[in-house]
Amino acid sequence: MSAKGDMFYAWTNVSDIKGECGGAVTSILKYLLESKTVDAVLTVQKGADVFDAEPVVITDPADLVKSAGSLHCGTLLLPKLIKKYLNGAKDMKLAVTCKGCDAKAMYELAKRQQINLDNIVMIGLNCGGSVSPVLARKMITEKYGIDPNDVVKEEIDKGQFIVMTKDGQHKGIKIDELEEEGLGRRKNCQRCETKIPRQTDIVCGNWGVIGEKAGKATFVEICSDKGAMIFDGAVKAGVLATSAPEEKGLEIRDKIENVMIKMGKKNQETQFAEIGEGTDRLKYIMAETGRCIKCYGCIENCPICYCVECSTKKPHLVRPGQVPPDFMFQMIRFAHIADSCVNCGQCTDICPQNIPNSLFMHAQQVELEKMFGHKPGMDMELPVLAFAEEIDERARLNATGSDMIYENVFGEEK
Repeated sequence: MSAKGDMFYAWTNVSDIKGECGGAVTSILKYLLESKTVDAVLTVQKGADVFDAEPVVITDPADLVKSAGSLHCGTLLLPKLIKKYLNGAKDMKLAVTCKGCDAKAMYELAKRQQINLDNIVMIGLNCGGSVSPVLARKMITEKYGIDPNDVVKEEIDKGQFIVMTKDGQHKGIKIDELEEEGLGRRKNCQRCETKIPRQTDIVCGNWGVIGEKAGKATFVEICSDKGAMIFDGAVKAGVLATSAPEEKGLEIRDKIENVMIKMGKKNQETQFAEIGEGTDRLKYIMAETGRCIKCYGCIENCPICYCVECSTKKPHLVRPGQVPPDFMFQMIRFAHIADSCVNCGQCTDICPQNIPNSLFMHAQQVELEKMFGHKPGMDMELPVLAFAEEIDERARLNATGSDMIYENVFGEEK
């Protein structure tokens, strides 16, 4: 019997599963569906090409093979899809594959009663970062001298971003070299410290698998009692084979994680320094957000935004129809989200004006964490600001009071 904290090498016992690193993740998902532990699996699969990651809900175990393998140029975040399209998993049971930012977003939505975590099995995936699909195509064309349409597979291994073409060509370039030129992983991934998402039920990856099992098995860590029951069930059902990890493998895995966490902290210092401190930072953010066209893409895609009536659409707070919007638009977003930002990067990815929204949010979240000690996405604890009551000023104030607020916010009479 396994328990929280136990670690294994695991690989599939199912002949028709050909997933990466022994197919353990696909096998666990197959067991969850076939045993009726879950009604469906929410994961990501390749769309038109390796740059086109698409979310998919799978109910037939035979379809799981389509989702096997990693997509480092897929930057999707799954938790908000559960809230928007799957009724928050309130009336169905789901297994969901989770990167670090997915897992953190799960907790932030769950603690606000937007999704039912009791009905969700989180299968964590080690993550060294992802690459914007748009930037990846540009990078592969200019740096690799390869037509991105010829790329059939990509991977991040041993500090390199490697691409493979349909004619068998392999080419890798060091990620450090790419990132020095503004290429490589997304900026938020460079700042990330959650490389092994232990907030999940089971976390899987290839770091630490050495010897004869290298490339043929997955390193699995049990992270919850629920995860232990699922893992034991998969082994008992015969879909998984296991062995104890090698001691050297444990050391290597720890070393990789610690190095990447240190890199994340270093990149935070570098990127946060670039936007200044105090008044200089405020001026920088005001200048950058001055390009905003108020498309609401950042709000629609943020996993923490869930209000039915968004405060940025309240006419007594943000002047309707003005583009770019008053800075109050950005201030409301910062006030509502910054203490819970999970650094997923969705707001930056989606912005048509290339405003580094996630950098601003993450920088403020780190400062708030220093002040209040709250680290978002790690547990079910709410941030301090979540306990402040939000008052609907329009319902409370009379017409005169509303006019006074408008004047104070915008510096002019209505």
